Amino acid sequence: MDLIANPTTGTRLAQAGGDLGERITTGARLEEVVESAQRHPRVGVDLESNNFHRYPDRVCLVQLATSDAVYIIDPLSIEDITPLGELLANGAVEKVFHSANSDLRLLDRDWRFPVRGLFDTSMAAAFVGSEKLGLAAVLTEHLGIEIDKNKKLQRADWSRRPLTGALLRYAALDVLHLDRLATLLYERLDKLGRTEWVKEECRRLEGIRYVAPDAEWRFLSVKGSRDLDGRGLAVLRSLHAYRETEALRCDRPPFRIFSDAAMVELAANPYSDPARVTGLGRYGDGRLSLGVRHAVQVGIRAGPVQRPRRRSAGFRENRTKLRLLKDWRAGEANRLKLSAFLLWPTASLARLSTTWTDGLDGEMESEDVRRWQRQEFGEALWMFMHRCRDGNC
Repeated sequence: MDLIANPTTGTRLAQAGGDLGERITTGARLEEVVESAQRHPRVGVDLESNNFHRYPDRVCLVQLATSDAVYIIDPLSIEDITPLGELLANGAVEKVFHSANSDLRLLDRDWRFPVRGLFDTSMAAAFVGSEKLGLAAVLTEHLGIEIDKNKKLQRADWSRRPLTGALLRYAALDVLHLDRLATLLYERLDKLGRTEWVKEECRRLEGIRYVAPDAEWRFLSVKGSRDLDGRGLAVLRSLHAYRETEALRCDRPPFRIFSDAAMVELAANPYSDPARVTGLGRYGDGRLSLGVRHAVQVGIRAGPVQRPRRRSAGFRENRTKLRLLKDWRAGEANRLKLSAFLLWPTASLARLSTTWTDGLDGEMESEDVRRWQRQEFGEALWMFMHRCRDGNC
């Protein structure tokens, strides 16, 4: 049996056959783990889903890491996962995620679990100037720790049981170092005076909820659909609906039925032979091609699709002024060695490009603009816009 040291405390965690941490498969043990975790000030959290293999997908693992233990919770084996929700909602225990957006949506979609006390190490790394924000890159840059983010393991079917030692190790390593990483990032944020910036961003992240795709118009999200006319869109809509039906029937993600590119090609050339369309796979010929051919015919017979009007904010940005505002933002970002998108919302700059200084007071109260942005950059933006108004950009 090999032993791996947890660098946070020096606690040695058993690793057998590539496994790291304890797998939790019963409700009784989950309750004990949650009770123990509640006594820690901080818990690392990560999820694994089977979105590359099943449709619809579901959360297949939840990984937790305290300062002295790693737990791999198997929600497919536990009837009542409620105790986990109690932990996540406890704002007295800080929950450390790395790039939380997707995980927060999954927690809300599958169990309606909100997260309180969130700290996102990807967000924090961005605010200390990191350019590469993947977990492996951030761990290497800030802790000198290398972990293998093997794509094959990342895209494994996490719903299959038993899980291999390699998969369990991969899952555990996603949370093992989050405690130490959070501590170090807090130190660097404090030195830069940006801790409150990140805290505000994390509070905003806590409000993320799952929103189901618009069933009527989701086909418009297919890459390449913008190039289709109304008749092509009608065919695309029909093909998209057929692929969705097949994905549910086969319990496979839509992209594993046939590709977006194949749908767009058929929508643009509806009288072409499916057997000659790249990306249809087994749906291009034989029995399965009949469904594709029928879907194309349904689309041809349907009337042309009129794209829905995009919701307009009631204005069209002044491109010249918007460019000036973006240049101002880029200059501030360069001075602070930060990505420009962090400094001020583009939507806010677009509105200001039409109103200029007349709209600045109102924009300061916009939901898009963070409090820390107003405090740190509001005056600089005001001065820049007044200089430009006087011709001194």
